[in-house]
Amino acid sequence: MTTVHTSSIQSLPLLARGKVRDNYAVGEDRILMVASDRLSAFDVIMGEPIPGKGEILTQMALWWFERLGQICPNHLTGDAPESAVTPDEVPQVTGRSMLVKRLKPIPVEAVVRGYLAGSGWKEYQESRSVCGVPLPEGLTNASKLPRPIFTPAAKAAAGEHDENISYDRVVEIVGPKLAQQIRETSIAIYETAAQIALTKGMIIADTKFEFGLDEAGTLVLMDEVLTPDSSRYWPVEGYQAALATGANPPSYDKQFVRDWLEATKINGKPWDKTPPAPRLPAEVIEKTAAKYREALERLTG
Repeated sequence: MTTVHTSSIQSLPLLARGKVRDNYAVGEDRILMVASDRLSAFDVIMGEPIPGKGEILTQMALWWFERLGQICPNHLTGDAPESAVTPDEVPQVTGRSMLVKRLKPIPVEAVVRGYLAGSGWKEYQESRSVCGVPLPEGLTNASKLPRPIFTPAAKAAAGEHDENISYDRVVEIVGPKLAQQIRETSIAIYETAAQIALTKGMIIADTKFEFGLDEAGTLVLMDEVLTPDSSRYWPVEGYQAALATGANPPSYDKQFVRDWLEATKINGKPWDKTPPAPRLPAEVIEKTAAKYREALERLTG
């Protein structure tokens, strides 16, 4: 297995490097998306890769795309990523890439929450609502919501935090018809996925989707879908105990790295969450890699 912190595909023009993915143009109408083994926490990219992470994210996304096609078309072309690069570049793309349609991206992150966690829990404590969606009294950290809610965010420039926005703001950005379609589609995908995940002993607390429009104006699910990078996964065991005490349930995501970073001191002071990130110890890298592996195995096993 090749570990890739930063891909280098010389035979194709680089379009963008995200926190995790490197996107290359393949002709006018396709994109080669390479999932690297980079990890970002607090919007800062760590210097050390997490071995196997890019392949795990890609396998999980492909597994979900296969099961969600009846709700919404996705950006996969069905073409082999290896077909777009030179023979010596194949090891960089095998198992960690998707060859996808080039779409017009919608500048809204479609966030769906089925449970109260993270920034949603913070906001609820202040206002009994999340992103302008009113919620009943008496919910606690990690509570299941009466029904899933759509809490969109505006996509931020690189290095900035995505900003929570109201549904009315989505209507202003994309128009009422498309806004409604995005909300309904996002909730439908979440509900279907959450039911599937529960049969595997996993709770999807919240997730974010990205959509684009094709030439015909059809809404298409794109980017990654339902990976531990874009979704909060909790194992069902341990959930009730956490709920009862108000603690965060154990999770299959980067929480392990975040907790370590929060506790780390640099020259006697806490890290200020700006680059460069502290060097991750081997034990943190291995435990994080194991969490990602476990998530994939539980879901697809």
